[in-house]
Amino acid sequence: MLSVGLVGTWVYHLYDKTQYSKKRTEVFIKDSIAVAEAVRDSLQKIYTSTINELDTRLDSTRTNADSLTFQLNTKLDEIFKLKREIDYILKNRGSTKSDMKLAKEKIGELQGLIEELKGQKEMMEEEKKQLSSIMTQLSGEVSGLQQTMTKLDAENKVLKEKVNLASVFVASELKLIPVTTKNNKEQEINSANKAEKLIVSFTIQNNVNSYDNAEVYVIITQPDGSIFKPDIWESSSSLETYKGEKKGYTRKIKFEYEKGEPKSLIFSLNPDGFQKGSYSLQLYHNGYLIGKTTKTLN
Repeated sequence: MLSVGLVGTWVYHLYDKTQYSKKRTEVFIKDSIAVAEAVRDSLQKIYTSTINELDTRLDSTRTNADSLTFQLNTKLDEIFKLKREIDYILKNRGSTKSDMKLAKEKIGELQGLIEELKGQKEMMEEEKKQLSSIMTQLSGEVSGLQQTMTKLDAENKVLKEKVNLASVFVASELKLIPVTTKNNKEQEINSANKAEKLIVSFTIQNNVNSYDNAEVYVIITQPDGSIFKPDIWESSSSLETYKGEKKGYTRKIKFEYEKGEPKSLIFSLNPDGFQKGSYSLQLYHNGYLIGKTTKTLN
């Protein structure tokens, strides 16, 4: 019941925060994570409590079973002892009337022990049934909690993915412009033989976070599939995507950023020569691909 209540609370809280997120996206994300983590912690406590209860109840049942087993063994020893004594009297041809009377008394004791033994056997059967019932019940409870925790882990993973996506920049107006200089003016050109440099420009924006030292990675792939790396110091460097992949890059751009600001960035590259074919521009932030475009030179 507590698990259902907590999950219900989380669902309501998430719905309520979703409505409010139109004004305060950042608050929604932080609160959603807090609620998800609180629910998961609560379920973990319930799970631990259930396991501890299982251990206690099993210990109690085991103690009772051990006690009954000891009593059963004691009764069996007494029964076998009486049986031997009765057998000895009955088989002894020299037994007297007094011996026969003693044998009758011992037979009465034997019958009483057998009745006690039957009662203890019934008790042990009942104990076994109770233990089986406890195991079935707790097995169902633990299985249900494990399924709930697995589901919550998956939901947390999705939520964290959304948080990560919300924290990255949105890129727009990506341009990859080959230019040549004519009459002291730069002109865009589509000829690989006449192109002199490459101008890269794009606009980025994020409505959730500000950054004191943001980093955006630019990857320019040439027609032959190689990555253009003009900076010798970064020629062996690579970025890591959110999937754990390593990628070489053309340039890393660092800058300060204020939340909500459309920030335009531009720089130029001067390769030794241009290849004919399609050039690809990709932008990465926090391991995520945030934009791409292509440019073909004849």
